[in-house]
Amino acid sequence: MNRRHFFNRAATAGMGAVAAASVSRVAMAALPEPASMAHAGTAAPLAPPNGRPYNPVVTLNGWTLPWRMNNGVKEFHLVAEPVVREMAPGFKANMWGYNGQSPGPTIEVVEGDRVRIFVTNRLPEHTSIHWHGQRLPNGMDGVAGLNQPAIPVGKTFVYEFTARRPGTFMYHPHADEMTQMAMGMMGFWVTHPKEKHPMIEAVDRDFVFLLNAYDIEPGSMTPKIMTMLDFNLWSWNSRIFPGIDPLVVRRNDRVRIRVGNLTMTNHPIHLHGHEFTVTGTDGGPTPKAARWPEVTTDVAVGQMRQLEFVADEEGDWAFHCHKSHHTMNAMGHNVPTMLGVDHRGLIQKIQKSAPDYMVMGERGMADMGSMEMPIPDNTTPMMTGKGPYGGVEMGGMFSVLKVRSDQKPGDYKDPGWYRQPPGTQAYEWKGAPPEAARAGAGPGGGAEVNIRKPSGHSGH
Repeated sequence: MNRRHFFNRAATAGMGAVAAASVSRVAMAALPEPASMAHAGTAAPLAPPNGRPYNPVVTLNGWTLPWRMNNGVKEFHLVAEPVVREMAPGFKANMWGYNGQSPGPTIEVVEGDRVRIFVTNRLPEHTSIHWHGQRLPNGMDGVAGLNQPAIPVGKTFVYEFTARRPGTFMYHPHADEMTQMAMGMMGFWVTHPKEKHPMIEAVDRDFVFLLNAYDIEPGSMTPKIMTMLDFNLWSWNSRIFPGIDPLVVRRNDRVRIRVGNLTMTNHPIHLHGHEFTVTGTDGGPTPKAARWPEVTTDVAVGQMRQLEFVADEEGDWAFHCHKSHHTMNAMGHNVPTMLGVDHRGLIQKIQKSAPDYMVMGERGMADMGSMEMPIPDNTTPMMTGKGPYGGVEMGGMFSVLKVRSDQKPGDYKDPGWYRQPPGTQAYEWKGAPPEAARAGAGPGGGAEVNIRKPSGHSGH
């Protein structure tokens, strides 16, 4: 992270800030130095160096943006710019983002903070920023053409408002939104409560990430911005499994996970091994009387869901979107189903002219997780990831919640794979299996079917 002199640079008093007004070259000299992040790992939580105290969040495969205090105002500097994002080891994509990454850094403030955000545009076209879910003056809402002129190329605009309510929010452009969001421009915003809140409990670990999706042809690097539904890369914070870091917690920690959705479809987010409650949305904390236990919650487009649970079951627990195509990488949509088709004679003939030809789907797709078939450069396999017992056969929106008794408080390092105690793991049965029950079997052993033709609408 480039934070050279960030907290030591002298603040310039009397700097006015007006939305939809560019900053002069003289004023630019007084801007906070823009911090940036070069790697795609999960950064440690950023403890507040000044201002009101709070318990910081951990951005999965991301980081929190530093600030400086200027006469009681928290000043941040976002730079909208083209970036190269590593989506998985060996696979990079040309995107647009903020401060060197897509998504941009998480912004953390405290309820009641006066916040000033400088936004410098280094994109090839104009932009703006909408502060999704915030209560703020109309001229700060960031819809280009409606609330403000768009930020021209090379210019810096200023947004200033008070963080009026605690909760989890997002930021993204509201100028050429189809292009800019499809290219990865988005970020998280967390406003912490200034004092104990009746509907917001203290937690030991607080994770945040955004759901986003891209259509990148195998072998290429740039998303196709005209895609509406048929995306081939479903990601968390612009990372795909196995490039998504695990969520590491200590056993019996109270855990909060904040998930925002800026894709083009909904995502049923599912956690193994635990039940959780939805304790908040981008509209604010959920009243306690309206909460109930879940293991899956649907996050619709433009929504945020805040999940909380006590991590009281030790182990490595899958955590993923429950749409099966969303846990695969670089998947085509025009592949015919070949289950049960015998290719053996055909394969020998094709391999005489195409030696690298391989069967796809004769026995199902599981073979794809281990096949060493050639793929284009800068592409990741469709099903991948290795666990302690073989291929995980997942991709896309998939990670692992790692619960450990010996994990130290505040330690987020990956503890490695969990080893199940003896007698607690599924195993191969060596004896004769019991007779399997068959549904629908009548006295004669065959299925019994009764058919009655419809006769009008009587009785409806």
